[in-house]
Amino acid sequence: MNRSVSPLIIPVESQVRELDAKILLSCIAAECGFPVIMGSRASVHFKMAAMPRGIYLAKSMRTLSNRMFRIIRLLGHEIVAWDEEALVHPPADTYYTLRLSPVTVSMVSHLFAWGQENADLFRQYPALPEATPIHITGNPRGDMLRPEIRGYFDEQVELLKKQYGDFILINTNFSDVNPFVPNVGLFLPSDQKSETACLGQAGKGMSLEFATGLRNHKQAILADFIEMVPALQRTFPDQTIVIRPHPSEKYDIYNELSVRFKNVVVDNSGNIIPWLLACKAMIHNGCTTGLEAYMLRIPAISYLATFNEYYDYDFQGLPTKLSHQCFSLDELLMTLGQILAGEIAAAGGMERKVLIDHYLAAQEGPLACERMVDVLIASGYDQQAPSTSPMLMRTVGWLKCNIRAIRAQTNMRRSGPNRKKYQNHRFPELTVADIERRIERFGKLLNRFDYIRVSVHSRHIFNISG
Repeated sequence: MNRSVSPLIIPVESQVRELDAKILLSCIAAECGFPVIMGSRASVHFKMAAMPRGIYLAKSMRTLSNRMFRIIRLLGHEIVAWDEEALVHPPADTYYTLRLSPVTVSMVSHLFAWGQENADLFRQYPALPEATPIHITGNPRGDMLRPEIRGYFDEQVELLKKQYGDFILINTNFSDVNPFVPNVGLFLPSDQKSETACLGQAGKGMSLEFATGLRNHKQAILADFIEMVPALQRTFPDQTIVIRPHPSEKYDIYNELSVRFKNVVVDNSGNIIPWLLACKAMIHNGCTTGLEAYMLRIPAISYLATFNEYYDYDFQGLPTKLSHQCFSLDELLMTLGQILAGEIAAAGGMERKVLIDHYLAAQEGPLACERMVDVLIASGYDQQAPSTSPMLMRTVGWLKCNIRAIRAQTNMRRSGPNRKKYQNHRFPELTVADIERRIERFGKLLNRFDYIRVSVHSRHIFNISG
């Protein structure tokens, strides 16, 4: 292996959503000679000053990342990025202030796009530096939906079927108004009137008008979903009702339902894909899982009892348009009954096919992971690490990184709904054996990765090499 090759640093924020896809990306990169450092995003940031100079793969470019991006660049790393949330996004004017920052985008060397729609969205961003290359590669999470990869989840699918029998999956997406940690919602908790309320982490970059409207809309939909659950368990008593909360939500309101109704359970374990493959039908509202269900050919219903064309179509329109749409509880129960009876299959048709092709690349041919690694190789990162930054810059970066880590770790130890509990919620403990088992499953499907090795870098972080 070329000793000057750039290490690839891959942070994982939400383990259940991102880990498997990023293990696949790590293996393909390692197979091509890149040393990979992969693990918890929070832990990677704490250790950034001790990382070998390399390529940091960012999953978002929000204003909230301005400080960390500056530190990463001061330390001499380069940044390549995609936007994890770009498939389901608000109208462009809100998307740009919510998901992109002129500061972070200016520090990115390469942008990876989910598909043509995402690439166009990036290109139209007024603050995008003219020389920033945009590569339509698809996304590793899209690779997990491809037919040749789905067998990765076979064992989990069978375990879920054995555990729950026939079940209806309800996938919630209400972290904006039901956050695990209060300050990550749309608004900070306050006794004040909404006009003077302060925006929380999810609302940073939104106008107060947009955030207030979205909050009110999400709260109404959440109430619809809570009302829906008793109707489902009465109408379909032979089905288990599985509620799967968003990784950033608190579970209290759903746990109350599971206590009241014996065939209602709350379970957010593992990746969403085996849950989709194991269920009889999935119910959501504008959630990315609607797209994932469409790609897997699983019947999905977008429940729109509270409907707002601006938020439900202009904002969350893609997964909704790829699903069966029901605008009342009666319509939902009727459609679901037809699905369970085998009278209705997954949503289809040429209009939906054209739509998904515009949004999602790499549905066939080389994997999105392979296309991304090809970009890194074509850019010379397999031959040379980023140039060393001046000593003064590195020293400033080292100090800023360590001061930030100390402050963040202090905040994690505070009582109440704290960041440490939230971090453990989003990234539970993993072992080398856990990672190796996942790599072995990929290897059997793809007939590769025999020489990939895993070792501990530090807590929650792993080295993956070829």
